[in-house]
Amino acid sequence: MKIDSKWREYFPLIAKSNSAYLDSAATSQKPKNVIASSRVFYTKYNANTNRGAYDLAVNATKVYEDCRRAVAKFLNAKNATQIIFTKNATEASNLVAYSYGLDNLHAGDEVVLSIMEHHSSIVPWQKICKVTGATLKYMYTNSNYELEKHEIDSKITKNTKIVVISSISNVLGAINNVDYITKVAHKVGAVVIADISQSIAHSPFDVTKLDVDFALFSAHKMYGPQGIGVLYGKQHLLEKMSPFLMGGDMIEYVTEQTTTFAPLPNKFEAGTQNVAGAYGLKSAIEFIQNVGYKYISEYENNLGEYLYNQLKALPFVDVYAPSNKCNRSGVISFNIRGIHAHDVASILNSKGVCVRSGNHCAQPLVSYLKLDSTLRASIAIYNNSQDVDKLISALTETYNKFKKYIKE
Repeated sequence: MKIDSKWREYFPLIAKSNSAYLDSAATSQKPKNVIASSRVFYTKYNANTNRGAYDLAVNATKVYEDCRRAVAKFLNAKNATQIIFTKNATEASNLVAYSYGLDNLHAGDEVVLSIMEHHSSIVPWQKICKVTGATLKYMYTNSNYELEKHEIDSKITKNTKIVVISSISNVLGAINNVDYITKVAHKVGAVVIADISQSIAHSPFDVTKLDVDFALFSAHKMYGPQGIGVLYGKQHLLEKMSPFLMGGDMIEYVTEQTTTFAPLPNKFEAGTQNVAGAYGLKSAIEFIQNVGYKYISEYENNLGEYLYNQLKALPFVDVYAPSNKCNRSGVISFNIRGIHAHDVASILNSKGVCVRSGNHCAQPLVSYLKLDSTLRASIAIYNNSQDVDKLISALTETYNKFKKYIKE
């Protein structure tokens, strides 16, 4: 079966490489327009935003706010002031934990997470719960690596104040029902934080329709540059929250003893911002819109199904992903039985195949699965069936080389 990408040539690193890059869940490669955006910004617009009264600074500020409006439209936020630029999803997660969680959680309250969450959605809440006396609870997957409704219903209770959920697991590739989880959470008055880092490159996320209270992601996983992330929040929540970082540009007035803070969104954007990164994120959004989510979804569904079926066909491989293709994305974890994931990844690298190995910043999930680590392959629109075939061939060669040493 041959599945070819017509967009492969738009990614210079991919187009000139003979390697099969199957690690887009860690970071995606960049298309030409995103790579060019950095040069365009620094040669046409570079100045410090929100400070100078001269034309170049005014234009730089306009460019920056245009980027914010582009993100707001992309997520269907009601107002651009609901978009806070951060350096990544991790910082956005910490911002919500410290600026919202610290002021709103008390002893007896509960924070509910899925066991699938990334460390950046777990560790900050462990800290906040210890400080406030709140309790951390987990929703666990079934044997098919999915969150069932009865698990969601039983874990979200009248004591639940915050629910944190990833739209797609970065390990299992499981697609979580954010809509249902949000409705259940809101019935008990809980606030929902959606980590959309793994889904935003592949499918749209309408913050207004889904009614989440916060959403966060990193640009580098959706064809954008590293060093820029986004936090979306409902206006009334953001307005009540305390600033996370203090310093230039988030200040209204400072006296020797007191300070008042700037209105949204500046209140949460202390110091000189990564304006070039925001400009690159806008370029990434334009690229995705040019390709179209419809094309992306159809192409990646076909390639993802091919990847899953090819891995499942290998009798020496264990696959950790939902069997129902409607609940499965293009992120798939697996192992060769009897060979450590790190060893396999090193061998695959020597054969020109790039996959991730380890716990994928999700140790609680990997422990829950009673595993030490896994291999992970993840696809994007620049991948093709030849990349999958190269992976399968390399896995087969690896197994055949080591099978005499494997204890059944």
